[in-house]
Amino acid sequence: MLISLMLVALLVMIVIGVPIAVALAGSSLLFLLVGNLTGEVTTPVITVIHRMVNGVDSFPLLAVPFFIMAGNLMNSAGITKQIYDFAVAAVGWLRGGLGHVNVAGSVIFAGMSGTAVADAGGIGTIEIKAMRDHGYDTKFAVGLTAASSTIGPIIPPSLPLVIYGVVANASINALFVAGIVPGLLMAIVMSATVALYAHHYGIGRDARFHLGRLGRSFLNAFLPLLTPAIIIGGMSFGLFTPTEAAVFACAYALLLSTVIHRSFNLVLSARGQRPRYSVLSLRQFIRVTMDTIETTAVVLFIVAGASIFGWVLTTTRTTDALGEWIITFAADPITFLILVNVFLVVVGCFMETIAAITILTPVLLPVAIKLGIDPVHFGIIMVLNLMIGLLTPPVGMVLYVLTRVAKISFEECMKACAPWLVPLVIVLLLITFVPETVLWLPQFLKELGYL
Repeated sequence: MLISLMLVALLVMIVIGVPIAVALAGSSLLFLLVGNLTGEVTTPVITVIHRMVNGVDSFPLLAVPFFIMAGNLMNSAGITKQIYDFAVAAVGWLRGGLGHVNVAGSVIFAGMSGTAVADAGGIGTIEIKAMRDHGYDTKFAVGLTAASSTIGPIIPPSLPLVIYGVVANASINALFVAGIVPGLLMAIVMSATVALYAHHYGIGRDARFHLGRLGRSFLNAFLPLLTPAIIIGGMSFGLFTPTEAAVFACAYALLLSTVIHRSFNLVLSARGQRPRYSVLSLRQFIRVTMDTIETTAVVLFIVAGASIFGWVLTTTRTTDALGEWIITFAADPITFLILVNVFLVVVGCFMETIAAITILTPVLLPVAIKLGIDPVHFGIIMVLNLMIGLLTPPVGMVLYVLTRVAKISFEECMKACAPWLVPLVIVLLLITFVPETVLWLPQFLKELGYL
């Protein structure tokens, strides 16, 4: 009865627009208050505070603010422009060139910032403007930008995978490596969709292939391009943990945007050339820091609220009962994964990604393990499902970001994104039913002794 009251209270608060973190903590507090009054619960109400604090008292969660800040620094210092120029030189000569550039830019930027929102609001701003200027349909540009931004949390580093690793007690290194192949598959399927679109509408090339231009843009973007290689390579070879990798990424982005860019500009000025690198100012740094603090506070508040909610479900053995109930409907891995995919896509429409991972992982993962599904494989499936939720109303954060960036209505943005759900679902089905697409690379590196 008390659990039903808590769940109803949670749903009511979500429907009336209460922030998800407050809804999770508030419904849990209601459970303890009513339980103590009726004598059904003996746990003191102060436990809410203790569990919320314990929920965020985790060393791996320190990666969250540093990865967020690294992405913000890259966006503020013009590094995303260098990445975009390299992508134009590399694939802009294909038919539907700027569409392929959009995908390639997201793949590269994914290795620097682990959030879809940072991708959509950063390099996505450049991509949509360029595609509009070259005559592309706004809906096509917005839909593709939204879809390609979901690559960000799949290719490492990834904030959702960090949260999943903490909650599931899974190897974050293995999760990061496991995301590489699915992320590249997403890029391939999206590029194939762009090629079909270009062929159907007779769209040509947006740039000529020029080896010299490719070389210059590569040299210009070389240091930013090193970021994902250093992060993944360092973790794979045991040089640092994911948390230390996040600190390094942040420090490297700060070094690039201040000392190195300033030095390059001085060299260009000495040669009589115009400086072309953006140098991060003190005002920009303060703004980036404040944005990072704000975003981190929101993320960790959600984790804290979900922690007390999950604790209530666990201590009352509700998760065990749910797991047994799920198995009655899905006694084999295939049926279970089909149901999980449908369920998570629906959940992603209504619940924020971090909250969904924190609440649902303790419920679904034990069932998955019991059915012989690898926790790393399940983690990638869960995150990709919830990334699809970012493109669907009413909670789709990427939709709200691109509505502001593209200056179109929410309804128009929603319609623009709808066709791009198809390639994402194709990749989701592929990684769901062909586990090797996810597990091959981490198993290979493990055999070599790097994981």
